[in-house]
Amino acid sequence: MTTQKMSRFRRAAVALALPAAVVGMVSACGDPAPRKAASAALGTSSAPAAPADAALHMIATNGHRLAFHVTPGHSPTLVLDAGGGEDSSYWDALVPQLARETGSQIITYDRAGMGASDEVKGPWDGRAAAGDLRAGLRELGVNRDVVLVSHSQAGEVATYFAGANPGVLAGAVLVDANLPQFFTDPQIERLIALTTPQIEALKKQPSTKQNRQLIATAEDFGPTHRAYHRANWPDGVPVTVIVSEQTPFVGSPQDARRWHDAAAAFVAAGPGRTLVTARGSSHDIPEDQPALVLEKIRQMAATAR
Repeated sequence: MTTQKMSRFRRAAVALALPAAVVGMVSACGDPAPRKAASAALGTSSAPAAPADAALHMIATNGHRLAFHVTPGHSPTLVLDAGGGEDSSYWDALVPQLARETGSQIITYDRAGMGASDEVKGPWDGRAAAGDLRAGLRELGVNRDVVLVSHSQAGEVATYFAGANPGVLAGAVLVDANLPQFFTDPQIERLIALTTPQIEALKKQPSTKQNRQLIATAEDFGPTHRAYHRANWPDGVPVTVIVSEQTPFVGSPQDARRWHDAAAAFVAAGPGRTLVTARGSSHDIPEDQPALVLEKIRQMAATAR
């Protein structure tokens, strides 16, 4: 396995809070490296370049600083949150087109430990990440009419954010996101058993931001995701769920089926929820089918005006 392809394996594992680490390993070794694999492997993603029109705001909260990139525009504000192991530059190709087509203010940001934001010691904590996002938006004066767009692990941030701040959100688009329904006790135990050997091996390798984030995600994985399984999306916040056809679990039909079933169960659990399947797409729907993601964001933003 080459350095670049191993980088894809690690990124896929973080992106889902571990599940793709083993079941996607064989396919990852045979796939071309994605857009950011080389820079991640070289450790050059610590200060990503933001879109040209975006202003950088370093915002302090709870003893650490977070990098927010703001492209000016009108309400509703579109907030784009990348998956695990990714920083705000994941959205750079979409931001200019979104700005042209919607005229909205657009915010991308680096969660703690990624991009230009400070690292925070300890296990991954979706609630803390949601608190960081709220603190950043409050500092930027964004307190209502937000459309939150969340990919992969950022689905956990979105769920906790929506539960704590339903009045801030006008809607959300969850892009192949981690959803509470997926993390049943049997599934959690399966994921821990599958990924523990890879995490132990990773601890012996040179330390990078991506490695440290993966290890943090693995720490307390069971309790963290049992708690997340009990989280609820508020009925008053409309949401579009885009699920990939391939899912993150290439080579594991059992896990792929559970991923699709979880998306369907989430949509059936409340009003104002729509399920869309990205036909032929991998887990990286924003890269494979950007037009579909743009369309669903535009539609959600239109309802918020």
